[in-house]
Amino acid sequence: MKCMRCRKEFAESELVELDNRRLCEDCYMDVVSPLKACDPWAVHSAKSGLESGRPQLLPLQEKMLEEIKKRGRVKPAELAEILGAELGELEKNFAILRHMELLRGCQGDDRQVYWTLFAA
Repeated sequence: MKCMRCRKEFAESELVELDNRRLCEDCYMDVVSPLKACDPWAVHSAKSGLESGRPQLLPLQEKMLEEIKKRGRVKPAELAEILGAELGELEKNFAILRHMELLRGCQGDDRQVYWTLFAA
C-alpha cells in the first residue's frame, strides 16, 4: 500500500490511519508533531546536550552547514537543489540545527528567506 502523503510503498502493517488517511510513520509524525524552528524548550534541550563539545551531526546536516559556510547565506529551495535533497527533509534538519544555534533564518533585502550561520 502507498502512504497517502508521501506516496511511497509500505506493507499495510506499517501504515497508520489518521483522519481516514493511511500514513507511514514519518508522515504521521510530521502531521501530528511537526518540528518548529523557533521552539525555546528545544533550544534549551539542544544547548544542554552540546556542553560536552561538538555535536554529532547527520551527514545531511554536515552538508548543509558546509554549503552555508561557503555561501554565507542561501535560500532553502536553492540549498535543496544544490544538495539534491527534498525541501521538507532540509526544513526538518534546519529546525534541529536552529535548536543547536548553528543555523538561523533571516530576511534578505529582497524580502526572501535565507538560511545563514547562527553567529553571522
